[in-house]
Amino acid sequence: MPTFRITVAYDGTSFVGWQRQANGTSIQGLLEDALRGLDGREVVVHGAGRTDAGVHALGQAASFTLVRAIKATAVLRAMNAQLPDAIRVVRAGEVDPAFHARYGARAKTYCYRILHSDLPDVFERAYAWHLSGTLDLRAMQEAARLLEGRHDFAAFQASGATTRTTERELTTVRIFNTKDTKDTEEKPTLRTTVLHIPRVLRGGEFAPHGGELITIEITGAGFLRHMVRIIVGSLVEIGRGRRDAAWLAQVLAARDRTLAGPTAPPGGLFLVHVAYPPDVLADEP
Repeated sequence: MPTFRITVAYDGTSFVGWQRQANGTSIQGLLEDALRGLDGREVVVHGAGRTDAGVHALGQAASFTLVRAIKATAVLRAMNAQLPDAIRVVRAGEVDPAFHARYGARAKTYCYRILHSDLPDVFERAYAWHLSGTLDLRAMQEAARLLEGRHDFAAFQASGATTRTTERELTTVRIFNTKDTKDTEEKPTLRTTVLHIPRVLRGGEFAPHGGELITIEITGAGFLRHMVRIIVGSLVEIGRGRRDAAWLAQVLAARDRTLAGPTAPPGGLFLVHVAYPPDVLADEP
């Protein structure tokens, strides 16, 4: 009974999220439907993270076990033949039977894209949060550093969510202006440059209306529900000049969701990478 780990990319615009639900089409459900025909039985797919409705992925990780003896390359081809165009298995490999995509993950990297321009872009409306007006990138970068390390992120959890503990550790919270990275102290990683695809397709300037793309990259061992989107919404409050960086530290200490910023829209969020120990199938970008 071989166990496989797959890497999945998907456009989450039309789906109810990762997790199978009673109503609506989910990523997990479609993957399991594809495997049912391949293995001749119900197969449970375990994802590294449960992305919400409208959230995308470039590097979601998942695992499952089959009864049928089959090579990883054949699994990849067979699944993609059954999946809709908005979902693709981009990598597959056989792993130890004890491997579990969720419990074995050591860190996840999310990227959030903000299109800062006077006018919205018709090609980016499902993949970035459009913001006009003043946005102080330096102030946002200063505030972002306050979130790094281990903190109680209760103020950055969706209202009504329940977890055993709201303490989480973020290793990096980085913000890039990808219109001209030479003007910023931070340099984009390979993972963030992957998000420039619309710019490459159109050639030349990213935003025809004189705008810029801002990418917020957050890496941590674990996340609360809506945590990344609430962090982004809070950083935008600082960028707009409505709050200062010190306010973010006060919100952390208060542990009160009502004091943090709004929840950013789901379309700008991408699960980019899931890290595992080196003895597991490598998946570094």
